[in-house]
Amino acid sequence: MSLKIRGEQAPKTVVSKKWTLLLCVGCFCAGMLFTSRWTVPESKGIARTTAVEAEKLKLVSEGCNPKILHQKEVKRDSKDIIGEVFRTHNAIHTLDKTISNLEMELAAARAVHESIVSGAPSSEDIKTDEPTHRRKYLMVIGVNTAFSSRKRRDSIRATWMPQGEKRKKLEEEKGIIVRFVIGHSATPGGILDRAVEAEDRKHGDFLRLEHVEGYLELSAKTKIYFATAVASWDADFYVKVDDDVHVNIATLGETLVRHRPKRRVYIGCMKSGPVLSQKGVRYHEPEHWKFGEAGNKYFRHATGQLYAISKDLATYISINQHVLHKYANEDVSLGSWFIGLDVEHIDDRRLCCGTPPDCEWKAQAGNICVASFDWSCSGICRSVERIKEVHRRCGEGENALWSATFR
Repeated sequence: MSLKIRGEQAPKTVVSKKWTLLLCVGCFCAGMLFTSRWTVPESKGIARTTAVEAEKLKLVSEGCNPKILHQKEVKRDSKDIIGEVFRTHNAIHTLDKTISNLEMELAAARAVHESIVSGAPSSEDIKTDEPTHRRKYLMVIGVNTAFSSRKRRDSIRATWMPQGEKRKKLEEEKGIIVRFVIGHSATPGGILDRAVEAEDRKHGDFLRLEHVEGYLELSAKTKIYFATAVASWDADFYVKVDDDVHVNIATLGETLVRHRPKRRVYIGCMKSGPVLSQKGVRYHEPEHWKFGEAGNKYFRHATGQLYAISKDLATYISINQHVLHKYANEDVSLGSWFIGLDVEHIDDRRLCCGTPPDCEWKAQAGNICVASFDWSCSGICRSVERIKEVHRRCGEGENALWSATFR
């Protein structure tokens, strides 16, 4: 009985263990299956942190150090301030340039109006077929002359100043204007004025000023020349030269072009001579007391034989010509007008070479002079007779002018 019972129970026990094992394995596999299927993947959105969140996380990682936070704020503020200062500087520079251009246009318009009212030549009188817009020139060369200097003018026409079609070519191709500058006599319409008018009809190379000629009026003539030239031609530079000086035009142009980017420039042979208080001597200064004690010297200024100024300075003279003081000597007057202004003085000794052999030696060495004259005569001594020799020995050659580019 007992054996039967044991025999019957044994198989149940074995079957039970198998099914139990199978159930365990099945439950485990089912659990693995459902767990891998329903596990929530890592959200991609969590990785996409914004710049602000990244900054906050960085601050948290740094322990929210207030010092570091303050330094970053200061750095950000400094960048903003620098950017604002830069933008303000650019705006001021643009405004300054606009105001300067308006002042120059106003000065030109005022000078043209005064020329029309007074009867002096305007740009329309000089070239009637000129287009409505003003052409840009490199330079205007004004040769200061007098009624008694007909032979000097002819000697210049025969040497360094092109004539006829060549002068027109010089203006059209090179942007260079050359004119003899002269005013009127004390008796308008008299024999002196008629002689100059006849000469002008023949050569067409005069710039007439609304000015009464006289040696003691050179300072006034200089002011009127620059005002009239600015109204007549829009140029980068305005040059004044005496009619007993030899000039190499191409070398002058190449010299000035190097200073073209500068807005207010004054170019010449700078000097500082003594203030002469003694009456009766040449170059006597009636207002010597303004320059201090006896024996004092003038301020630096360009010698009067040849100098050049930029357009801004010529425009300044045009605008303020009625209040600019005139000293006895024209070159001193010009220098005084620029005192107190932001002007760059250029001392170039090639603008005041001596006559041969000085200028000849320099030309042979490859350093061609811009202007040549004798210091002892404040010009070429006996220029009518000697300027051809100076031109032959110290001239740059005609090809130099026509091959120059002036860029």
